[in-house]
Amino acid sequence: MTRLVSTCLIAFAVGAVAGSFEGTGWAQTIGDTAEMERLRVKAEEAIGNDDPEGAAMNMGRAALMAKRLSLVNRDDSAAVRMYKGAESLFRSQEHGYRAMALFRRAGGQLPASSGVCGSLALAQGAVQHALSDLASDAPPQAALAERANRLRETADDWVIVVASMITDYQCP
Repeated sequence: MTRLVSTCLIAFAVGAVAGSFEGTGWAQTIGDTAEMERLRVKAEEAIGNDDPEGAAMNMGRAALMAKRLSLVNRDDSAAVRMYKGAESLFRSQEHGYRAMALFRRAGGQLPASSGVCGSLALAQGAVQHALSDLASDAPPQAALAERANRLRETADDWVIVVASMITDYQCP
């Protein structure tokens, strides 16, 4: 059970690292980008307050906003790739937080249920997809390149968190 606590602490630490998104490019924008960031921050606050269900819900909404931004910016291939990477990362985090909530709702008994392990498998697949989308060359616009780098760093950290959760929950 102490490993599960450490997993939650790791997730919180990743949230703190991801909080660095609040830099100039993300927090000062208006519209869909600002809404996506607001939802991401709200999800990180929820996980910090030990509310994985609320975190999953808000991260799912942030993923929807990222999808919308990829469609709105379809003429800018670098932006589309970055927003698709953000969508995959946010979906991965949504699945990870949902796995935490399911595990807790099921009574916290190890090994975790197939639903928990399935959610973690989805999280693992989505974060790999995010890394693939975010691995391309840096976009020409400086602000976009900065966002893509931050997303890539968060995705790298999230890979470790998901792997730790899979181990802690004794998933096959």
